[in-house]
Amino acid sequence: MAMLFLRSSSLRVMITPRQRNTLCFLILLCMTLLFVSEIAAAHPMDERNAAFVQSIDGVAFWPFLYLGAKHMVTGYDHLLFLVGVIFYLYKLSDVVLYVSLFTLGHSVTLLFGVLGGLNVNAYVIDAIIGLSVAYKAFENMGGFERLLGFRPNSKVAVLIFGLFHGLGLATKLQEFTMDQSGLVANILSFNAGVEVGQILALSAVLIGFLYWRTRSSFLRFSLATNVLLMIGGFVFAGNQMIGYILFS
Repeated sequence: MAMLFLRSSSLRVMITPRQRNTLCFLILLCMTLLFVSEIAAAHPMDERNAAFVQSIDGVAFWPFLYLGAKHMVTGYDHLLFLVGVIFYLYKLSDVVLYVSLFTLGHSVTLLFGVLGGLNVNAYVIDAIIGLSVAYKAFENMGGFERLLGFRPNSKVAVLIFGLFHGLGLATKLQEFTMDQSGLVANILSFNAGVEVGQILALSAVLIGFLYWRTRSSFLRFSLATNVLLMIGGFVFAGNQMIGYILFS
């Protein structure tokens, strides 16, 4: 039986023709789902929440905490990036370190973007966020070692991409007119909610990984999973660039 051998930085993955066919099907399915979800639920800040944000006068800690958590839990672009980040992290200390760098990055630009009035194009930022997913998946597959002969600093990359993810969060809030009284407290509440949502989502992902890593399928399909992540990132970035061309 013909078999294809692919080598990551520390894994030797064997793909049979049947698995290749399954991978192709999953890639097509992933692309279809991403296109559909982009159309149906591309913007977690729905009209009801938007109207609420614009009607607030003064400090509203709990509502903004909820909105921040909801945005992170439903923001599949942020979650896919974090899945790529922790995919091969086996030590809890490493998970905490990388997630903390991501948190630092997106917290800085979220706060500075909204409070400092930094105006950036949402489509361009979201396209970069999509590319961050593809970047991390490519790194997980050992692509940089094969292409460049070395691996860029992962910690620096996570911090830098965290800055862009924070700008993505900021653009969602900048679309609405927010009352200036209590603005700082409300943005801080929103950022705290983002962290709560991130912890909840990551906890579920980590539990899933802990179980999956005990199964033989993890080694068999780790490459395929990162290929799907990379394709998903490129599709998301492509959709955003199309939006930029058509609507900006």
